[in-house]
This record gives sequence, C-alpha cells and structure tokens, in this order.
Amino acid sequence: MGRERIVTGDQVAPDEDLTQYSLRPSSLSEYIGQKELCEKLEVVLEAARGRGEPVEHLLLYGPPGLGKTTLAHIVAREMGTKIISTSGPALQRAGDLMGILTNLNEGDILFIDEIHRLSSVIEEFIYPAMEDFKVDFVVDKGAFAKVINVPLKRFSFIGATTRAGMLSAPLRDRFGLYYHIDFYPPEDLEEIVLRSSGLLDIQIDREAAGIVASRSRGTPRIANRLLRRVRDYAAVKADGKVTAATAAAALEIEGIDSVGLDDLDRKLLETIIKYYNGGPVGIDALGATLNEEVDTLVDMVEPFLLKIGFIQRTRRGRVVSQEAAKHMGLKLLDNGSQGKLF
Repeated sequence: MGRERIVTGDQVAPDEDLTQYSLRPSSLSEYIGQKELCEKLEVVLEAARGRGEPVEHLLLYGPPGLGKTTLAHIVAREMGTKIISTSGPALQRAGDLMGILTNLNEGDILFIDEIHRLSSVIEEFIYPAMEDFKVDFVVDKGAFAKVINVPLKRFSFIGATTRAGMLSAPLRDRFGLYYHIDFYPPEDLEEIVLRSSGLLDIQIDREAAGIVASRSRGTPRIANRLLRRVRDYAAVKADGKVTAATAAAALEIEGIDSVGLDDLDRKLLETIIKYYNGGPVGIDALGATLNEEVDTLVDMVEPFLLKIGFIQRTRRGRVVSQEAAKHMGLKLLDNGSQGKLF
C-alpha cells in the first residue's frame, strides 16, 4: 500500500525540487553541517585548483535528503566548471551516455544520482571513461561490427547513492574519493531552518526553528518541507509569524511527534510491541501485518528508528527498545530474549 510521507528524505512532489534548489547553498562556506566532510573536500578542491587539474572522481553516499546533490553542485561552482546531471535509471543504453560524455569539456563534472541503479551495460561502458578518458563504441553488427575508440576530455565523475552496498566492486574501486553523509544533529538543522526562513521570507523565532529541527529526522530536506507546512499553518491560523506554539500545533496536525515519528513509524513500533511482544520478528512478517512493502519498511522507516535506537536488527528479526516503548506509552514485557542481540 503506497502512501505519501512528509518525513521521507525522498522527493514527494514534482515541484519540490524547484523549492529545494532555491534553498541550496552555493559554496562550502555557506554549507551548514558535515564539518569534517567539508574540511576534507575543501582541501581536495584547493589542491586540484592548484594543480590545474579536474577533481578526482568522487562518490557520495548516505540516506536521501542529506545534501549529496547539493554538494555535487558546490564542487562544480568551487571548481568553476559546468555540471551535467542525470540519474542511473535514466541511462538505459550506451548511446545515452555516449552523447553526454563526448559533449563534456575539460574539467566538466558528470553527476549521476542513484548510481547503484546503473545497468551492467552502462557500468562496463563507463569504466574506460573513468580510467583512461576514452570510450569504445561498437558500430554495425556481426561480421561488419567494428570498434571505434573515442577519446574524451578529462572530466570529473561524481556519483551519489543511498545504497552503497549495492555498487559493484569494479565501479566502487574506480572512485578516488569516498565521502559518507550522515544524519544532521538538531543544532545544525536549526541553523538550516533559520537560513531557509530568511530565504523564504518567513518570520520565525529560534525556539520555533528548534522545534522544526527536532522533528526533522536529521534530514535537511525534511526540515525545509516541515518549515513550509508550518508557514502555511501560521498564515491561516495565526498572524503569519511562526512561534513555538504555532510550530508545535502545525506539526501535531501533520501527525509528526516530538522526535519526528509519523503514523507509519508509530504503527510499526506498536505492531512489534503489541503483536510480537517487542520482538524479535522478521521483516517479512512485519510487512504482511502492516500491509506494507518490505522495501518501504527497510528503506524509508527503519533507518531513522535504528539511528535513534528505537529498534535493533538481530539475526532473529527486529526488536523494539525500552526507550521506544516508553515513547509510545506502552509497556514492554520482558520475554527473556527481548533486547538481546543474537
């Protein structure tokens, strides 16, 4: 059963990317959070500029909505080059990628989102492009087939993925730089909310920004999305100014609780506690009980619950923590195995 969740890091509306794009920082100095990553990236970019070379091929991985695309665009601006963006599912034939690669100029950046969804044909086609800056293109068929070697200008390849484990080893090994983007702490998200409020001309105090940040699941995209929902509520129910009470009331209507859980999160926790005595329970059984796709639970629900320690993955299945039960206002019985790792 599909459903729209405003606390997912994925895009939920066709026009959302336009709004998110207007809120993106344009340089590393404007980028809030991920301090260690930004420091490393600053050194790499400065060194590449000093040598007059394109930056090394770069792989960014982490949950959706944390700023992988934003960082790719920042790298392009810092290097003073053009960026060509596409996604793994959009590249179906070698010819699709051939046209993009041959039109890249010296130092340009090719950014491919969802790189783990590249087909094996496209992967093998891109290997020589990444290593030797050339591609081998086959024309005609059978006895008339011949290989044309096409040289490319030196470019930088940036790949982004939410599922780094699904990348093939040969593709992963061809990246010179690997950076993991983790969930943001509430204090960084608060600064992001305040910055976005200024760009969107929203009157909001720091306490209200803190409430939005604390319910944003460590994800800037969710923070910006919740901020717009709070803005709309304030415009209709208040005088347009976002106070702490207004923010809390707006998010309460959306079903977002004090730690950022929505109805599906709470339903999953409640199911494990009430129907499976806190676990362990297999993910397939949970999917059947909740009438949800297993992939939805694994990709969209579990990561944040694991991050905040509300559930654990064990060899025998999922287990709910005492903290989660307390948050839900439910009693977790001690069945002798709950909470232990197997």
